[in-house]
Amino acid sequence: MDVNDLRSAVTVTLFLLFLALVAYTWSRKRKPEYDEAAMLPFADEHDRVEARGEKP
Repeated sequence: MDVNDLRSAVTVTLFLLFLALVAYTWSRKRKPEYDEAAMLPFADEHDRVEARGEKP
């Protein structure tokens, strides 16, 4: 096994992991979580504290 074979295997493995990450990130199951996170800047401080489970 040559060092170039190892480099190729690492490249292919990392590319497949990248594709898996993209698929996970863009999956429809995560849309509600992203929608909630997108609204966080518009929530007031009281709502943020309650969402974290802390006392105001």
